[in-house]
Amino acid sequence: MADIHELAAGVRLVVFDVDGVFTDGRLYYGTNGEELKAFHVRDGYGVKQLLRYGIQVAVISGRASAMVTWRMHELGIRHIFQGCDDKPPVYQRLLQQLGLAPQQVACVGDDLPDVPLMETAGLAIGVHDAHPLVRAKAHWCTQARGGEGAVREVCDLILAARKPAA
Repeated sequence: MADIHELAAGVRLVVFDVDGVFTDGRLYYGTNGEELKAFHVRDGYGVKQLLRYGIQVAVISGRASAMVTWRMHELGIRHIFQGCDDKPPVYQRLLQQLGLAPQQVACVGDDLPDVPLMETAGLAIGVHDAHPLVRAKAHWCTQARGGEGAVREVCDLILAARKPAA
């Protein structure tokens, strides 16, 4: 198997799941049914750094949430797909739109709906507390749990792989 840094060096697009990756996977509801989510601030900085260095970022989520739309727009993410019961067709359309091959993509997930994307990606990543099958399919797993800095770890890995060794 290729070195993880070699795989990361070829990444031009990172596709993240949201719940369980950007968040800890818990759902919070207010008394009026409003949904609340907590996002880690360091994850946001990592995403902004990816974008700054020309690496595209997308989210493909099974759930739809106004909070996710708001946060992803705040970070500068343009490719936001929510309410996707079947993620692979959305993923394939995105790759076609961007003119990218699966080998140029890193997919980050935590649960079974993410596995089909991970199986085709050049770099499959699971968060630390991902479902065991996700961890088994991953080329690499973060040390941090979802919602606790896992996204930042992914960003740091990809950015470090692009820089020549000192």
